[in-house]
Amino acid sequence: MIRTILWPTDLSKNSMKSVKNVVSLAEKYQAKIIMLYVATDLTSLYGGYAHSPGEHHLQHFQDWEVKQAKSKMQHLCETELKTCPNMEIRLVQGDAATEILKAVKAEKADLVVITTHGRGHDEIDQKSPVFGSVAEKVIRTSPVPVHLVNPYKD
Repeated sequence: MIRTILWPTDLSKNSMKSVKNVVSLAEKYQAKIIMLYVATDLTSLYGGYAHSPGEHHLQHFQDWEVKQAKSKMQHLCETELKTCPNMEIRLVQGDAATEILKAVKAEKADLVVITTHGRGHDEIDQKSPVFGSVAEKVIRTSPVPVHLVNPYKD
């Protein structure tokens, strides 16, 4: 029984290719959708550098990123996902795969819908058998089924 679908998205062009699958599955199973965006924790990336950007600048950029993501997610709900009345938005910071797996447990998700490649892979060889790093980690360790969407297929 699928009651809750976790849809992690980085809001990239590739990630948006999974919208139709998410909507279709949610309608079929009358399931709740949890749309999850994981912002990168920039402060964790610069800890070992002597000349890193100031923490104030990093925090300002992170706040801006989260604000932009939330706005885009709300717009997506109002346009592409309006047929799914049972939709919730989650924004967290950290490592994408780790946060997705945490959300699976916290949200009691029954299914994860994710694209094989997200941000930064627009130019990848479309015939490559290798998945993106986040999809790979989620597939290997998810305690629930993972529905993969190939963003290169129409």
